[in-house]
Amino acid sequence: MLNFIYYPVSAILWFWHKAFGYVLGPENGIAWALAVVFLVFTLRTLLIKPFVSQVRSMRKMQEFAPEIQKLKKKYGNDRQKMAVEMQKLQTQHGVNPIAGCLPIFVQIPVFIGLFHVLKSFNRSFLSPEVNRNTANYVFGPDEVQSFLDARLFGAPLSAWITQPAEQLDAFAGVTRLDIALVAVPLMLLAGVLTHFTSRHSVARQTEAQTGNPQAAIMNKVMLYLFPIGVVVGGPFFPLAILIYWLSNNAWTLGQQYVIYRQIDAEELEKKQEVITRRSSSAPRPGQKPAARPKRDATPPIGSSGPVASSGPVGSSDEVGRSGSSNGSGTRPGEGNGSSDGAENAAITGMVQPRTRGKKSKKRR
Repeated sequence: MLNFIYYPVSAILWFWHKAFGYVLGPENGIAWALAVVFLVFTLRTLLIKPFVSQVRSMRKMQEFAPEIQKLKKKYGNDRQKMAVEMQKLQTQHGVNPIAGCLPIFVQIPVFIGLFHVLKSFNRSFLSPEVNRNTANYVFGPDEVQSFLDARLFGAPLSAWITQPAEQLDAFAGVTRLDIALVAVPLMLLAGVLTHFTSRHSVARQTEAQTGNPQAAIMNKVMLYLFPIGVVVGGPFFPLAILIYWLSNNAWTLGQQYVIYRQIDAEELEKKQEVITRRSSSAPRPGQKPAARPKRDATPPIGSSGPVASSGPVGSSDEVGRSGSSNGSGTRPGEGNGSSDGAENAAITGMVQPRTRGKKSKKRR
């Protein structure tokens, strides 16, 4: 049913066993243990990019956490509307929650596949003789016998502490104590690494996240329950599975340390660029801000403001003559009220010359 998982996992394990077996010997227990370790490293290398995407998504989620809280207060009772608005908010900020969970989703079938392949080396429903001569996916009968005969510090890789006595008798001269002496240190180391991995993740949470009661409970589960589960469940798993747990947790802790530092350095560099850009555009201390350009002083068309003239409209003599030649009988120097007023109204905004009286004319 899950052969599409079992065959690739067994093929990767077969490749690394061939590589280390060529140097250390095909039946060497350390060669088989290193094959399991590098199986983990191979799969986790393929998951580095999704892990980085997961970390970046978590960072972005922390940035717009206040907006999420507003949505919860606004649509707390309407789950459907809340889901729609939440999806819009995630799309707006470029967050893909499914991509963030990809590393976890991929590791689950890998663990199931590795557990099944390693358990299939020692099939309890077959007799020991038939089991040794039956292929295990990519591994042939000779390689199955090599795995069953491999010892790590005197303990078979396919054995576990709680293994039934009739199955344990198949390993000639191997006691339950021999298995426990190797399995217990592996279990404890795997549990300790699980605790430190969870502790490293919890330490990066914001105050708002740690203050959430549900998040606080989940943090305690990650910090204490998961490591205890690894230690308590260790006696029920083969040594090869314990090696898988140990190497997987060691990789996770080292990967978090390296990638978190890299992302922190990138964000610090971006903040420095923003600060530098702001400081370069801001005025220096004591420097006056640049003066704004003055508006055009030319009055708009049609305004009644004063208009500068290039010269006098007419001399006083011309005005006097115009007054004397007027047929209305007015005296020189006195203009006709109606006609002069019309002319003055026609020339709007222009400076009117002052007419001279009789005395000024006599003086000339």
